[in-house]
Amino acid sequence: HAGCATGEEAYSFAIVLEEEGLYDRCQIYATDMNEAVLRTAAAGEMPLRGMRENTANYLRSGGRRAFATFYNAVDDRAVLHPSLRRNINFAQHNLVTDRSFNEFNVVFCRNVLIYFNRDLQDRVHRLFYQSLVRFGFLALGAKETVQFSPHQAAYEDLGERLYRKVA
Repeated sequence: HAGCATGEEAYSFAIVLEEEGLYDRCQIYATDMNEAVLRTAAAGEMPLRGMRENTANYLRSGGRRAFATFYNAVDDRAVLHPSLRRNINFAQHNLVTDRSFNEFNVVFCRNVLIYFNRDLQDRVHRLFYQSLVRFGFLALGAKETVQFSPHQAAYEDLGERLYRKVA
């Protein structure tokens, strides 16, 4: 199980898992507190203008196929193939007020904590800690860290804002 903060991250993770032959064994949870954002993400549509950057990121990360095989261009949108959506569950979830709803092997939460004060960050770090299985991974945004959080000692820093829960 993987938890992702946005639809775009969920689809990116689905593509990686598909390429590695693991997607059929996984469930991805894409959450947001905004229902409109969730509806848009669940539709699997993105602005076509952003696909050039997505393609470059895909290739830079070692992608093995033509990125265009994962979507169809329709007018000014990229519509992701339904096969990528089959194992993604879109759910409303508030990181600050809601509790953990699953045990996850990976949690992606990028560029959200930077908007919270220290108390809210600590609350969200507690949620991540409770949500991750032992040896699960936490991926944070470029300006976010587990350093100075109540659970700092429970994580191994793997670099590039990637942490593994070890305790």
